[in-house]
Amino acid sequence: MGEVTGFMQWERELPSRRPVPVRLRDWREVYEEFPEDKLKVQAGRCMDCGIPFCNNGCPLGNLIPDWNDLVYRDHWRDAIDRLHATNNFPEFTGRLCPAPCETACVLGINDDPVAIKQVEVEIIDRAWDEGWVTPQIPSVRTGKRVAVVGSGPAGLAAAQQLTRGGHDVVVLERADRIGGLLRYGIPEFKMEKRHIDRRIAQMEAEGTEFRTNAVVGKDVDIEILRASYDAIVLACGATAWRDLPIPGRELDGIHQAMEYLPWANKVQEGDLEAAPIDANGKHVVIIGGGDTGADCLGTAHRQGAASVTQLEIMPRPPDERAPTNPWPQWSFVYRVSSAHEEGGERLYSVNTERFLDDGNGSVRALLIHEVEMVDGRFEKVEGTEQELPADLVFLAMGFVGPEKGSWLDRLGVGFDERGNVARDHRYMTNVEGVFAAGDMGRGQSLIVWAIAEGRACAAGVDEFLMDETRLPRPVRPTDRPLM
Repeated sequence: MGEVTGFMQWERELPSRRPVPVRLRDWREVYEEFPEDKLKVQAGRCMDCGIPFCNNGCPLGNLIPDWNDLVYRDHWRDAIDRLHATNNFPEFTGRLCPAPCETACVLGINDDPVAIKQVEVEIIDRAWDEGWVTPQIPSVRTGKRVAVVGSGPAGLAAAQQLTRGGHDVVVLERADRIGGLLRYGIPEFKMEKRHIDRRIAQMEAEGTEFRTNAVVGKDVDIEILRASYDAIVLACGATAWRDLPIPGRELDGIHQAMEYLPWANKVQEGDLEAAPIDANGKHVVIIGGGDTGADCLGTAHRQGAASVTQLEIMPRPPDERAPTNPWPQWSFVYRVSSAHEEGGERLYSVNTERFLDDGNGSVRALLIHEVEMVDGRFEKVEGTEQELPADLVFLAMGFVGPEKGSWLDRLGVGFDERGNVARDHRYMTNVEGVFAAGDMGRGQSLIVWAIAEGRACAAGVDEFLMDETRLPRPVRPTDRPLM
């Protein structure tokens, strides 16, 4: 694969990020262009490891050594064919996936792993530039009708696979634009929305129909939906956010992350001149140290926040793998995202005890204290209380499952012990002909898992409708990642 001794000849290299003072003046993606000759060198580092653990580390089962070798040998057209064989939307995963494939890379045992994610995104970007990404219109139509509820990565993947399988597919999205969290949860500086728009155009040309402002249970009656379609795919995500019910939670200025991020994206879409929740000149505190917290961080920087502090109840991760976190598991190590590079302070092992009132019903500070782990539980470290000033607080503590509502109750789907929609090996719920894919059935997870589940669910739907399927099945609901 690649150059046989490439991993010994060349070091890992990634594209440079644009200078912080420059990129904070706009909302464009943060990375500079990466020269083709450098990329080919990175693809050439893929070693002849015998057993490519990267394939198993990737939920999609991407044929990573194959397309690394093809890029190194300048066979780009073949590379995109290999990449699209397992991944409908590599322009999304190449920008947003945390790359569990890289932490499973055999080279990563004692060296820097292959820059798999960068090779992936360069392949698809070149394919778009060269005009190689074209509609794949089915030659045979089955006459079967499928409704996909939700247009995030799982719903889009299921819809594209089912359309290409010859079914008539309609995607229902409650927002005013297609894309789900890709559209309104992911900031523009992480993925410009033109990448979604051109993929949607391809899907429309293939025959997929999209309907926006279609709220199931309100604008769309669930009983009529069931009667009108041969199968339904639920891909609504795990959008029920985790709250922080402590004293002062009702104060003005405290918002969930997903009450904040969509407004900034709407500004970038040209819908608004300014966001209703704006961090300009304000002291911002973000509770939660994950990707959503980093999205809030980068957004607040671009809006001109006076200061930003990110709180995490867990201890600071180590700089290198701990003995209890061996390869090829996901590496729980300290990482610095582009948003963290731009500024702000990160505090670890801290808990928020209460929000403090400014006397007029708005938040003025958080009362926080340090914590330590004792017998598997967080214990307060006495004498560490302090006030942390705040004009805005964003809660970015993850999601607890799908939103429960009247239409789900009327539909009669069951839930598992974690509160997610239960499904069988075909991704079908307890309701005949109703399937669930992505975070709605899996729980909060990665974009790469959402696409993998969408593809696998499509195979289950196709088999249900046609008694057999030729669509690929990358994963089962019971599969668990290395991370």
